Amino acid sequence: MRAWQVGRLGEPADVMTLAEVSEPVVQPGHVLVDVAATALNFPDVLMARGEYQVRPPLPFVPGVEVCGRVVEVGEGVTGVAVGDRVVGTSAPPAGGLAERALMPAAAVFPAPEPLDDAKAAALTIGYQTAYVGLVRRAGLRAGETLLVHAASGGVGSAAVQVGKALGARVIAVVGGAEKAAAATDLGADVVIDRTAVDLVPALKEAAGRGGVDVVFDPVGGSAYEASTKVVAFEGRIVVVGFAGGTIPAPALNHALVKNYSIAGLHWGLYLQRDHAVAEEAHRQLSAWAAEGRIAPLVSERLPFEQAVDGLTRLGQGRTTGRVVVLAPR
Repeated sequence: MRAWQVGRLGEPADVMTLAEVSEPVVQPGHVLVDVAATALNFPDVLMARGEYQVRPPLPFVPGVEVCGRVVEVGEGVTGVAVGDRVVGTSAPPAGGLAERALMPAAAVFPAPEPLDDAKAAALTIGYQTAYVGLVRRAGLRAGETLLVHAASGGVGSAAVQVGKALGARVIAVVGGAEKAAAATDLGADVVIDRTAVDLVPALKEAAGRGGVDVVFDPVGGSAYEASTKVVAFEGRIVVVGFAGGTIPAPALNHALVKNYSIAGLHWGLYLQRDHAVAEEAHRQLSAWAAEGRIAPLVSERLPFEQAVDGLTRLGQGRTTGRVVVLAPR
């Protein structure tokens, strides 16, 4: 079968090659799928660089988030049948940038019927991260104010839509006019282009005297520092990642004096330690998709041959929403 392989560590454009490889062998507790679409994620770039916490053996096929049809079910798997259209995460080294991929059964969910393959492929990681972060970790309530950094990116765009579905007022921070337009289309109530204004004063004006109740931060660095200037009494900052490249060292005396909470979120752990949380998240997200309240922002649908270009631009921060690679046919 055709697949993109990472043969050595480095930037995707330097280390990925299109090759003919053997089809993955189904393992116990896994399913084999015909890939329909693969949503690109920043972890795909980090794995190619060797900078992610998961380090598959070389060579490996990247593509951690897929939509496809089940063609074979491994030993011990229940609740999934051949022919099911599913979404979820792949099992490295047999990732989604291939004709067929392996998926751990614990990471497989029914694909929502209202979403086409490209949008369905982009539902799991970003939207479950947003839902679990905002509902379980932050306890976001209707009427509260939510601040989302990188709000036109993959996980940020999901947080904007989930926040609106929960009834929050959403302040979206983006970098650039095109991304600002995307955040507006997603339903954000206030959009701040950090490249055009001084961020902290703009946030203070948008938040008002009460501040923001919940911060959703996949960026870290200066974004996190700005958030501490506007977080409300009993506010909650959810730390999702460090796409900005700098891991903050929070001043805990500041959290004490201002009486706010800092919560970390590692969504993938729920698949291992409390799967019911992920199941409930998928049920609610699927219901919202059926109602038209959420829909992944798929900005590009790339042919299989352009996967490396998509990953390169994603790693450089030059994409909006989700970039999805369509399977070879």
